[in-house]
Amino acid sequence: MIERDTIRLLRECDAGVKMGVASIDEVIGSVTSEEMKRQLQHCRSEHETLGRELRGQLDRFGDQGKDPNPLVRGMSWIKTEAMLGMKRSDKVIADLMTDGCNMGVKSLNRYLNQYQAADERSKDMAKRLIQLEDTLCENMREYL
Repeated sequence: MIERDTIRLLRECDAGVKMGVASIDEVIGSVTSEEMKRQLQHCRSEHETLGRELRGQLDRFGDQGKDPNPLVRGMSWIKTEAMLGMKRSDKVIADLMTDGCNMGVKSLNRYLNQYQAADERSKDMAKRLIQLEDTLCENMREYL
C-alpha cells in the first residue's frame, strides 16, 4: 500500500509540475514587468528542479510519471488564449496564474489526503510543490 500510494502521489506531482511549467511558458512572452518576468522565471526554474527530483524518485519505482490531463491542459490553453486575446496585460496574466496556482494547490492537497500511505519523501515533495504554487500566487497579487 505504501509503494502504491507513493507512486500515485509522485505521478500527480509530476503532472502538476509539467502543468505549471507549461502555463508559465504560455504567458511569459507577454509579460511587460521585468520583476514579474523574473518571478515567473524563478518559479519555472524551481518547478524544473523539483520535476527532476520527482522523476528520479519515479525512476526508482520503474514508473514513467504522468502528463497533465489533456482535457485540463486544453481548457487551460483555451482560457489563456481567450483572455490574452481580449487584453494582453500583466494584470490578465497575474489573474490567469493565480487561478492556475489555486487549482494546483487544491488538487495537490486532495492528493495528499487521498494517498495518505505514501512515504514521507513523496509527501514532502508534494508539500514543496504546494509551497511553490502558494508563493507564486502571493507574488502575483501585486499585479492584479
